[in-house]
This record gives sequence, structure tokens and C-alpha cells, in this order.
Amino acid sequence: MTLLIVIIALALLFDIINGFHDAANSIATVVATKVLSPLQAVVWAAFFNFIAFLIFGLHVANTIGKGIVHPDVVTLQVVMSGLIGAIIWNLLTWLWGIPSSSSHTLIGGFVGAAIASSGFDSIFYAEIIKIVAFIILAPLIGAFISIIILVILMHICKNMAYAPVNRTFRRLQLISAAAYSIGHGSNDAQKVMGIIFVTLIASGHLTTNDLIPFWVVIACHSAMALGTLLGGWRIVKTMASKLTRIGSFQGFSAETAGAITLFSTSMLGIPVSTTHTITGCIVGTGSIKRLSAVRWGLTRKIVIAWIITIPVTSIMSALIYYISKSFFE
Repeated sequence: MTLLIVIIALALLFDIINGFHDAANSIATVVATKVLSPLQAVVWAAFFNFIAFLIFGLHVANTIGKGIVHPDVVTLQVVMSGLIGAIIWNLLTWLWGIPSSSSHTLIGGFVGAAIASSGFDSIFYAEIIKIVAFIILAPLIGAFISIIILVILMHICKNMAYAPVNRTFRRLQLISAAAYSIGHGSNDAQKVMGIIFVTLIASGHLTTNDLIPFWVVIACHSAMALGTLLGGWRIVKTMASKLTRIGSFQGFSAETAGAITLFSTSMLGIPVSTTHTITGCIVGTGSIKRLSAVRWGLTRKIVIAWIITIPVTSIMSALIYYISKSFFE
């Protein structure tokens, strides 16, 4: 029972870290365009992160809980090792100011610990392939949608004066930022719900046929909201100003495109990276001015971090599993 409580606490700690690590996803554009101050932005994002559970079902949570690792091979030790590996990598990338994916950190940790425990047959590879594919697809889809929205808006507003258009889109950014935060909460918080769900199954408190308890839903959204309130200022700086320069016009387009992408994937139960999604959207809006407007050197470093996240966290969590196994024995 003590180990179960420790694992649930670790899962909620990961959700808090996810909140401040990925706060940049929700607030980077509104901070960059000075629509909201950083403090106002994180409060805004935290509120809409929290209410996401009222809007979307738990499709992503069920994918994580039942669709990545065979539930019958999951033990408390496996979950604990995966969470510790994921937390370490999230904290390292936060210290380095790299907007890596908390989602893929968690998935990589869970998969690595499961393979260390029960071998390669313990994984649902079709689901893993889908998740890996969306490392590439999510930012591309986000960039494509953001470019389409921006082109349409530019065509509509081409004969209008700049000042009133800018004023209007500064107000509209509040709506688009709220929508993106709902998408963030609907996808990212649900991943930890899935982890706690499979932990409760492994401990014998639930079966795979049970529904995710309501207290798990509330706890995960609360932890995500708390983490967002704490902010992630190192990564905010990278996302808000170092990738490309954006105005309220571009910020609205990026946030709206990100929200559309996350709403769609959440309804389909696909656990995508909110970091990858909004980065693609920001790069898309920046590149429409000219390709040189995007700092491609920094973008390349971010993409490298995306690629190595799953294998690095898998290896870390596997090593943690072997160490913990010898400790428990």
C-alpha cells in the first residue's frame, strides 16, 4: 500500500512538472505578443487546463492505460521506474531550456521499464509506431493549419488599417490561448491518468474493465493546473522569442491551429506532444513571412531533443528498474 501511494504521488509530481515544463506551450504566444503578462498568462492557462476534463472524454488516458504496455505485465516497480526516469529527463530539459515532450518522456519511461521487466513482447507496437509517427506529423499538421489560417486572415484583412486589426487580434488571442490550454489539458493531463489507472490495476484495486475513477481525473487536472501556475520561464523564453518573432495576428493563428490539432488528436485518443504541436505552429506562422525569419539552428536542436527523448528515457528507466529490482530483492 505504501508503494502504491508513493507511485501515485510520483505520477502527480510528474503532472506538476509537466505543467511548468509545458507552460510555455500554452502561454508563449500571448507573452510574446504582450497580450498578457507572464503571471496573467499562466493563471489563464491553468484555469483552462483544469476545465478540460469537462469537455473531452478520456480517450488518451485509456490509450496510455491499456494500449501501450500489456496491462498483465505491469507491476508497481515498472510504473515507479518509468516515472522516475521521466521526471529526471523532464527536469534536465527544463534546466537546459529545451522544450522537449513531456508526453514522450512519460511514454519512453513506461516502455523502457516494461521491456526491462518482461521483454520486448510486453509492448503494443502498433500504438508505439503511431505515437512515433506523430513526432513528425503533429508539428507538420500544426504548421500546415497555422499557415492556412494565416493566409486566410491576411486575405480578409489586407485592406484594413493595422491598428484596429492588431487590437482585434489581441482580444481574439485570449480566446485562442484558452482553446489551446483546453487542448493541452485534454491531452497531457490524461497521460498521467492512464499511468495511475494502470497502477491501480497492477495493485489489484481495479480491473481493465473498470472506468477511471473521478478522483484520478480531478487530481491529474489539478496537478497540471498547479504546475502551469508555477510557470516554466526558461522554456517560455525559448518558445516566445527565440524561435521567431510573432505579432498578435500570427499568435492567434498559431494558437488556433494548435487547438484544432490537439482537439482532433484527443478525440481520436492519440497521445501527441503539445510541445511538438505548438512549435510547429509557431514555426509555420514565422516561415510564411520568409524562411529566414525562423531560427533554424535552434529549431534543429529542439528537433534533435524530440528524437532522442523516447530512447533516452527508455534506457534511463530500464536502468532504474534493474537498480530498484536489486534493491527490492
